Amino acid sequence: MESILGQIMGPWTPYILWLLSNEKALRFGELSARIPDISAKVLTDRLRKLEASGLVHRDYQPTVPPTVSYSLTERGQELHCVLQGLNEVALRWDEEDRDKVAKNGMMDAAEVAAD
Repeated sequence: MESILGQIMGPWTPYILWLLSNEKALRFGELSARIPDISAKVLTDRLRKLEASGLVHRDYQPTVPPTVSYSLTERGQELHCVLQGLNEVALRWDEEDRDKVAKNGMMDAAEVAAD
């Protein structure tokens, strides 16, 4: 367990894996656009570590201009179910949090009206 967590943990790493698990391949700019808060340096670092771990494949095409795309390796694809499960929990928690905010917002408004 420690070994796999060391490979998939770190800022943005699970999210990068999740994005790649839902696409055939993504270019650096596409990944960057889908994670607007990540710096180019951090994204590059994460992709290199994932490539070194054997989870991500980097495909370089010597076209003009050169193109580089990233995809999950077979090993990386094994994480799809885990990442999908995390996404389902995240969506459920987001919905629960929105419901709490809406409920608290209505209670606050009712309390203000009662005063």
